[in-house]
Amino acid sequence: MRRKQVGFAAALFAVGVIALTACGQGAAQSGSASPATEQAQETQATAEQSDVDFLRGSANSNKADQNTGDRAPATASPEVKQKWVELRVANAGGLEPAVVNGKGLSVYWFSDDPVKGGVSNCNGDCAKTWPPITVTKGTKLFFPGIKRENIGFIKRQDGATQVTIGGRPIYLFSKDEKAGDIKGQNVGNKWFVINPEGKRAVAPAEAPATQPAPPAPGAKPANSVTFFTGKNFDDFSGDNFATGVKVEPKCADLRGGFKSLTADGAVKIWSEPGCKGKSAVVTDDVADTAPLGFPDGVKSYIRA
Repeated sequence: MRRKQVGFAAALFAVGVIALTACGQGAAQSGSASPATEQAQETQATAEQSDVDFLRGSANSNKADQNTGDRAPATASPEVKQKWVELRVANAGGLEPAVVNGKGLSVYWFSDDPVKGGVSNCNGDCAKTWPPITVTKGTKLFFPGIKRENIGFIKRQDGATQVTIGGRPIYLFSKDEKAGDIKGQNVGNKWFVINPEGKRAVAPAEAPATQPAPPAPGAKPANSVTFFTGKNFDDFSGDNFATGVKVEPKCADLRGGFKSLTADGAVKIWSEPGCKGKSAVVTDDVADTAPLGFPDGVKSYIRA
């Protein structure tokens, strides 16, 4: 897998502190979010600031330590929990596409946070109910299904660096207990499950039908691809698993059908072994091969 290091985006705070409303827990509950400035802007990090590692594929396919990061015990230290963070496309309680973390827990945005405003308005007790997703120096960030340009960072009131999607700071909900829970959805009409573009995740029936974009002309050939047996890059539930492969200019078969993939360039996929059957060229992550005409998944591939 190819590793790219990028700097965090820091937040510069402008003048004019505003009082916050409740932490979205409903009209009857006052909440205790701490105030933050409204006009802050994201800026480029300085060379002295820490870096995060963006890695293609998933936590499993990159062999992340299962006792750290998103799957660390609740009692683990912040340093252990920030070893790695995964943000993947998934179905969250019937909402799809939605973003979940490496444990499958739903990821939320808060309507009181200004989009691309560079601040979080959920601090203090609010942040205990809605833990922000944060990173630190050396954190490995896996993001299958999310465009790199949609991911950013802000500085929180306590100095921590929080991840954003589409310019919106992102959070978990303390009452969600397992993958698929969306108990925080629409709480106080302020909290919503987020989609990969930083918008509100909706049920598939409500979402407009979309097809994967065609490959860009002149796209570079892929060097590596990670194939997943489950759609939505799922390699941690049931018998699902992933396999990372080096892509060569000759046909290669997969053992079985793989229903999603992440690629670092153009790759041609086939519905049958031996590069036979239906084919398609893809240059980006594919969360579900069915819309491409691969209901049984990809069974062979070749460098495009």
